[in-house]
Amino acid sequence: MSLRSRPTTTKQTSIPKPPTPTDTNPPESPKSQQATPPPPSLTQRALTGTANLANLLPTGTLLALQVLTPIFTSNGACDSATGPLTAALLGLLALSCFLASFTDSFRSPVDGQVYYGFATHNGLWLFDSRADTGTGTDLRKYRVGLIDFVHGAASVLVFVAVAMRDKNVLSCFYPAPSKEVQEVLNVLPLAVGMVSSFLFMVFPTRRHGIGYPVTSTT
Repeated sequence: MSLRSRPTTTKQTSIPKPPTPTDTNPPESPKSQQATPPPPSLTQRALTGTANLANLLPTGTLLALQVLTPIFTSNGACDSATGPLTAALLGLLALSCFLASFTDSFRSPVDGQVYYGFATHNGLWLFDSRADTGTGTDLRKYRVGLIDFVHGAASVLVFVAVAMRDKNVLSCFYPAPSKEVQEVLNVLPLAVGMVSSFLFMVFPTRRHGIGYPVTSTT
């Protein structure tokens, strides 16, 4: 009688894996992921305000400047005839900016129509003379004041600053500027714009003339 030997079984022990470095790092908080940008400096605010000064001019004046200056200056190549014409054009556009500061508008509570007029010492002189008595609005409260002249002068300065940044105007009057003249042309519009921005901030206007947005008044 023979004895059969039993097979021997070996147990395999599992070795735990060491933790990975990503498991040991704590999750980042949302505040550390989003970095807050630094507040803009005073110089950046001034430059941003100067760049947005064109929004303070009448829309029609800016459109005329952009459309007519390439034609009057022959794309910046002025001669003895187009040079004076360009100067006259810029003078008329500057005058329109000054006069537009004295225009005002209101929405009539009677019929809901918008009426435009020119501010005088007696009140608002409406362009539509037939509506002087049927608007339901006291026109004497729109009388001209000192702030209108300040706003008109500031509008002219803004227009000069915008016109001096136009390449066709610069090429017309200064085709080959020297180094000193080029430095003045680069700095002067910025200085004029900052002065105009200061005047608009100190002497704000409530008028909504031709080329400006209209608000309803009672």
